[in-house]
Order: sequence, then C-alpha cells, then structure tokens
Amino acid sequence: MRILLSVALLFASSAVAAQDLGTACHASSSYDLTVRSRGILFDRPQPAPRQVGLDDGSVVVDGRTVALRPDAQDQAALFERQLRALLPRLRAVADAGVDTAARAVREEVARSAPAALQDGEFDQKLSGHVAELHARIARSNSTHDWQGDAFESYANGMVADLGPLVAASLTSDAVDLAMNGDLAGAAALRDRASSLSTGLQARVQARVNRELRPRVQALCPDIRRLAELSEGLTDDHGRPLNLLQIAP
Repeated sequence: MRILLSVALLFASSAVAAQDLGTACHASSSYDLTVRSRGILFDRPQPAPRQVGLDDGSVVVDGRTVALRPDAQDQAALFERQLRALLPRLRAVADAGVDTAARAVREEVARSAPAALQDGEFDQKLSGHVAELHARIARSNSTHDWQGDAFESYANGMVADLGPLVAASLTSDAVDLAMNGDLAGAAALRDRASSLSTGLQARVQARVNRELRPRVQALCPDIRRLAELSEGLTDDHGRPLNLLQIAP
C-alpha cells in the first residue's frame, strides 16, 4: 500500500510538470500560479509581496495597482500572453508523463505480481485513474490543484483502489508456495516483493525523466523568455517581483 502511495504521488508530480523544470531549465519560482479567465495570479504565503495579479498590462501587488509606463504595460501584457500560450504545451507534456508512468507501473506489476493482472481488474482500475488524471490536467488552471488535502485524498483513494489487488496477488502466491513447500519459489517471491517495495518509484521516475526529457527541454527557451520578461516587473516601490527566475 505504501509503495502505491509513492506511485500515486509520482503520478501527481508527472501531472504537474512531467519532469522537474527546475532541473531541465534551471527555472524556479517561490509563487503558486493561477490562470483565470481574466488575468493571472501569482501568490505565496510569504515574504511580501504575497499576491501579484497581471491582467492585460495592469499589475496589482497586494491589492495596490502599480503605476506603469506604457512600455512596462506592454511588457506585462506580453508576459501574460506568452505564459497563457505555454499552458497547452505544459499540459501535453504532463499528459505524456502520466501515460509513461502508467505503462511503467503496469510493467513493474507484471514482473513482480503477474497474477494481479490476470482478470483485467487492475488494468481497468489503472486506466480509470489515468483517465481521471488526464481530466484533472485538462481542467486545472492552478498549481494549487496539485497540493494539500484534496490531492492527498485523491492519492489515498488511488492506493485504496489498486493496492489490495497487488497485495492479494502476492499473498495468494505466498500461500501456494508455502503449501507446496517451495522454498526457492518463496525466496524468489520475497525478492520480487522487495524489488517492488524498494525500487519502484525510482525506476518509474527514471523512465519518465528519460522519455520526457527532450519534450521538457524544448520548453526551456520559452521558460527563459518568460523569465526575461518578468525581470523588469516591480511593485509600486520599484522592487523586483521575481515571479520567475533562471539559475546561472
């Protein structure tokens, strides 16, 4: 069960970005991002500023509208447009990450607990969760959607759905081996179970990273362009907002 919780959380991380943009593009932000029908919002608990809203060239920082020169208004509007244009590409990479993770998980289960796949129930439930994650990606407009109690509850539900099928398969195999006195088979089963419990998340993550790295790296020029556009954005005291940063 604990193994599959890790996998569920891995699915979440795949859904957010498919691979760490900070690693691939050296990009980072201390803000969460919400894209609205009108405007975009960056927010964080602290430090100030805690909320930065951009809407068609206007900038509002912690409830106060920043007076901008015309060129700065154009810059803020361009930043918002380019960020919005990037979202479908991010969603596509996230969808691919979910599919890659699902294939990897199924292959791991096929190797370590093949009986769990015999009646098709595991595949059916796994496909259902993959479809739900795709739907969540499609309707998500905020990084907050992938944090906190709401997603923790979803991840736990995924574990509750899939975990017993794997556990039942391994338990059934163990009982059969014990009844037949097959010590070599029991040792092999322990090895398979150990491999599933200790290395599954790392192997799935490595596969997701390997397969999606070219697609993530293709986003890096646009991420860097966004960071450049954000550099001149300030609050009403002229302090940089630091919405997006690229490490050297």
